[in-house]
Amino acid sequence: MPPAADSRIATVDGASILAAQDLLAADDYALTPSGKAFVDGGKYRLEISGVERLSTLEAMLEEAERHDVFIHRVIAFGGGTTLLSTSELSDVSALATEHGIDLVAVPGPRTGWDLGRQALSTEGQAGGRRVRGLDNVRYLLDDYLRIFSTGIRGVLVWDEGVLDILNKARDAGHVPADATFKISVYAGHANPASIRILQDLGADSVNPVGDLSRPMLAAIRQAVDIPLDVWAETFESFGGMNRLWEAGDIARVAGPVYFKIEPGESEAVMYNGWIQPEFHADLVRHKVRHAAILNELVATSAPDVTVSPRPRVAQSALTN
Repeated sequence: MPPAADSRIATVDGASILAAQDLLAADDYALTPSGKAFVDGGKYRLEISGVERLSTLEAMLEEAERHDVFIHRVIAFGGGTTLLSTSELSDVSALATEHGIDLVAVPGPRTGWDLGRQALSTEGQAGGRRVRGLDNVRYLLDDYLRIFSTGIRGVLVWDEGVLDILNKARDAGHVPADATFKISVYAGHANPASIRILQDLGADSVNPVGDLSRPMLAAIRQAVDIPLDVWAETFESFGGMNRLWEAGDIARVAGPVYFKIEPGESEAVMYNGWIQPEFHADLVRHKVRHAAILNELVATSAPDVTVSPRPRVAQSALTN
């Protein structure tokens, strides 16, 4: 005999399930202004990736001073920290700290480094970039510990299980208490429920997929407190979207936001370990110029939306 009908289920729909779990029943088409901001009051900050070595960071700082723009956070060593010596990592860490820049390091071991190739196959690319097996988890943890030993505190994470391990290690004192975990776009999260799980697992910021609309981002903001890392410009390989004019409106409903400035061909090209240093220096200067333009356009189109101010340590570094 078929199971008896449950009268409780008959009166429930998807909207009521979402409401019972403190989620909106739909994307926020009302574009409710965010009541959240960074601790300094800013609704947005600027982020640039592709800082692959000390010379790249030096070029970025020179260009930022020329355009009078402060880059709040850099994603460094996308080719993998394994490809740099500990002393090289320490030098970049020291310079970033001197200028008050948050540094997020990308560890080496990852999908595609080991013998597994499914994630790089035509259909396997549709899956998430998860870490294969405990050997690779251990290698990855050892690389995180190597990163922390150089004074770097921000790291990129793309596997929820590894995030859980890192967060528990932070609570236990096995990694620095001030370590911060940024979730990569390769984790593939795109809705409030999944990003709330990442927050509960200890994420300090999350890069959702790059093509979310403002109503989608506004709904995510209502569900979580951590900063969202939103592409203002996207690599051609990720769709080549340009949201510079929309940045102020995004920050108004989704702040606090790190705007990612990523013009270029692809991450594969930018993070190629064989690329000459001059390539990275030229590319990072290009990104800084676009970051300055973003500030200009936000000031024009959304004057009520503020960028986080330059930290005092960064101001003093300019005068030294």
